[in-house]
Amino acid sequence: MLHKVKSAGGKKESEMEYGPFAYFDGKIIPIEEAKVSIMTHSFNYGTGVFEGIRGTWNKKDQELYIFKLREHYDRLLRNCNIIRVQPPLDLDEICDVTVKLCAKNGFKTDIYIRPLIYKSHYSVSPALHGTDELAIYVLPFGDYVNTQGLRCMTSSWRRVMDNAVPCRGKIIGAYANSALAVTEAHDAGYDEAIVLREDGTVSEGSAMNLFMVRDGTLITTPLTSDILEGITRESIIELAENELKMRVEVRPIGRTEMYICDELFFTGTGAKVAPVIEVDSRLIASGETGPMTRRIQKLYLDVMQRKVPKYRKWCVPVYRKRKSKVAAPKKRAAARTKRR
Repeated sequence: MLHKVKSAGGKKESEMEYGPFAYFDGKIIPIEEAKVSIMTHSFNYGTGVFEGIRGTWNKKDQELYIFKLREHYDRLLRNCNIIRVQPPLDLDEICDVTVKLCAKNGFKTDIYIRPLIYKSHYSVSPALHGTDELAIYVLPFGDYVNTQGLRCMTSSWRRVMDNAVPCRGKIIGAYANSALAVTEAHDAGYDEAIVLREDGTVSEGSAMNLFMVRDGTLITTPLTSDILEGITRESIIELAENELKMRVEVRPIGRTEMYICDELFFTGTGAKVAPVIEVDSRLIASGETGPMTRRIQKLYLDVMQRKVPKYRKWCVPVYRKRKSKVAAPKKRAAARTKRR
């Protein structure tokens, strides 16, 4: 059974569907019971980290495959150190409970998994002390953006810097920066925003990494350009080099380089591979999805559906029987207390 809630999606309000079960307070419960107080530290100050993980339904296999589950959670647990939250589960435990939650929700469609580790105590001080909790919810999820071609603008909002609010980790509060940028783009009639750094070079999209093609070379901005350390970005680089034999460069990108490039596209868990066909009222080349982008897009989607044997290890099945690795509730609670 799917639940629905009103959601402001893009330029208009829409109904967002979500699964009936969530992981909250150490157990899988009906999502209506997964509540936090308005006094919660993370709600007041954005003190926590989150992830976005995709699951892809393969109709032929009758299986739901979660893409790079361990890699996403490894990033999440590492990013906890930035905002000083203590994960209540280890890597194996959090992977296992996520698969169980997805199976419990019973989706037979593409899904999006949203885990959060957040400061759960009550305090009016922004200091990073107190208790931490893990919550996970799941929803059916199609295309996050138009994967046929996006019209973008360069945002007037600059990307926050690493020594201010680090973007390399998915820190909850940092996404106010993304919200300002993408809302400005929508209000101006565009689909998405491209955000610059303080020095005027390109960082990334509002919440997506950016790739450019020039003279047959695939180019993306470096981790030092105040970008998210993207799992999809890393996957695209590997697939492009090893399978498509493309030359890849990681270097800064100037704003006007986008105007004269051959192809441009975003990557991300939500976006997958999303072509950009216009920036600041300037068409990118012919104004259509380019050939390199199409090749990368197709290969990536095939990999996500576990159709490419070499990369099947990237996809974790949900409905096949798995041996549980989650500790018993008492042991898990004890481990959580010890870490704190």
